[in-house]
Amino acid sequence: MISASGITVRYGSALAVREASLTAPAGTVTAVVGPNGAGKSSLMSALLGSVPAAGSVEVGGVDLSSVPSGKRLRSGLAYVPQGRQLFPRLTVRENLEIGARLLGRRNDVLGTAFDRFPILRTRQRSLAGVLSGGEQQMLVLARALLVQPSTLLLDEMTTGLSPKIGGELLDLVRALADSGVTVVVAEPALHRVARIVDRGYVMMRGGLSEPYPDAESLDSAYRSAMGLLEEAL
Repeated sequence: MISASGITVRYGSALAVREASLTAPAGTVTAVVGPNGAGKSSLMSALLGSVPAAGSVEVGGVDLSSVPSGKRLRSGLAYVPQGRQLFPRLTVRENLEIGARLLGRRNDVLGTAFDRFPILRTRQRSLAGVLSGGEQQMLVLARALLVQPSTLLLDEMTTGLSPKIGGELLDLVRALADSGVTVVVAEPALHRVARIVDRGYVMMRGGLSEPYPDAESLDSAYRSAMGLLEEAL
């Protein structure tokens, strides 16, 4: 379980996240849905500890508020960032080896990554930069899962992917949640991930709603919030 309270993120005078509180139970997929610029990526970065933020973050009842991001990753908090942050001029295998070192793992964990994504085994000597978008996203996810996480943060994982590849990755995420992993997904539109979502929040202008207990009520709340936003504009 991951829980956060009073998360506030500022970039200079700009307020990106405002007093946000979130709880994601173990074994569930919790969505944070909101338009571009709502603060979703800043919230995910605050949970990871990669941006300065006020407030508290706990994982499994352990307070990580003062723990740097590297130690959060090695303790079982995995993160798949928006934009597929890879080393394009390194091979698939080298990207995984670097990920393993950063997570304090040995290269013998790479076999698990290749078993999970067989296409990466066949492409392990290819440069990451020449992979398709779907293969790159598989590589980013494989790298994150080297830590065997208890909590997985996914920032717009399905953006730019074909329905087939996106569906395969969503099936994997659902299986991870069913195995007990806590999953938090940030997406600009719920329809991309609705079939795997258990519960979630709407994010607008840096603020987070109360939790909604299922995908249907979350979608309804999001549509209503977007309607009010359009009227205000």
